[in-house]
Amino acid sequence: MIRQPAVAGQFYPGSEQALRRELQQLIPHVEQKRSVIGVISPHAGYVYSGKAAGQLLAGIEIPRTVIILGPNHRGRGVLAALSPEDGWQTPLGYVPIEKRLAGLIRQQLPAVQEDSAAHAQEHSLEVQVPFLQYLRPDVAIVPLCLAFGDYGGCELLGNGLASAIRAFGEPVLILASSDMTHYESAEAAKQKDSLALERVMALDPQGLVEVCRANRITMCGVIPSAVMLVAAKELGATQAELVAYTTSGEVTGDSREVVAYAAVEVW
Repeated sequence: MIRQPAVAGQFYPGSEQALRRELQQLIPHVEQKRSVIGVISPHAGYVYSGKAAGQLLAGIEIPRTVIILGPNHRGRGVLAALSPEDGWQTPLGYVPIEKRLAGLIRQQLPAVQEDSAAHAQEHSLEVQVPFLQYLRPDVAIVPLCLAFGDYGGCELLGNGLASAIRAFGEPVLILASSDMTHYESAEAAKQKDSLALERVMALDPQGLVEVCRANRITMCGVIPSAVMLVAAKELGATQAELVAYTTSGEVTGDSREVVAYAAVEVW
């Protein structure tokens, strides 16, 4: 089975030619690339968040295998859902699922299940794939859609992913897909998001979940980001860097009600 794109022509161009043209504009040329363990990459329409995502992913070495962790916006399917398909289709072509790594994840984490319903209409994972294809044409992915909300689950999943990656024995990038504050003023969003990003920079996944709850920070991918931080720390990460921060207001010109986007490297 092949998962067909759900948001091509909406969040990003639906034809190969137009998509390549847009990615070429969004992804800068970077000579020296950093080897990282994890990233947080935004997932809005490319017109809003594509420049931040392009700047982030252009600056890192993308290995052949990428685990993509995304929030479940629609609430369909199981709480931690692997894509059961053989691959995902985008306008740029076919991307295979790395089945060996997916199997190792299921061995480590019996609660993770294969479930196509969670992925069928979810955009947060899909919008990352064309960037990865463009920069690494032979990329293989392990898409994991998350609907749980407790930090204990983050710790369990993050440690299990780290164990699976060690057993896999090849370089793996863990990409957490997340936007930041939703539908507040640009000033309020920046104030709130600074609290969340402070915890990210400190490699404090539990603090990230707690500060988002305490301050009602509507970071939709807080759970994927916390899982990535747990796994990255277990795999030896000691540093993080904020590569970009922007809002939809910089595109629309209206700063009264924005969605904010951050791009972060962890190594």
